[in-house]
Amino acid sequence: MYAIVEIAGLQYKVQKDQRVYVHRLAGNEGDKLTFDRVLLGEDKNGITVGAPVIEGASVTASILSHVKADKVIIFKKKRRKGYDKKTGHRQPMTQILISDIKLSAPKKKATKKAEATEDVAAEA
Repeated sequence: MYAIVEIAGLQYKVQKDQRVYVHRLAGNEGDKLTFDRVLLGEDKNGITVGAPVIEGASVTASILSHVKADKVIIFKKKRRKGYDKKTGHRQPMTQILISDIKLSAPKKKATKKAEATEDVAAEA
């Protein structure tokens, strides 16, 4: 079972018990997060594609740690001008653990009032 979910503006293919590095998210280590922008899901019943998202689907995760990604070196140079500049950047990331994937919302029981209106509509 897997799902393609949108987290912090980027799309990730996730599975249960998978560790994923995403752009820095608000929250402390150990916090539970729920992502409801599930674009595609696959389970034993087949593949479900959202238009654009699957209604009632969600992915639950917990924050493991806040880290920095590998350093990216930026080097600028203009030949014959004596100009060169070297800088670096480390993107702040959050490591999350996917704990659960739900592709459908729990079905609600019809109330007596709703059943009565359905019966009246059926008679008419």
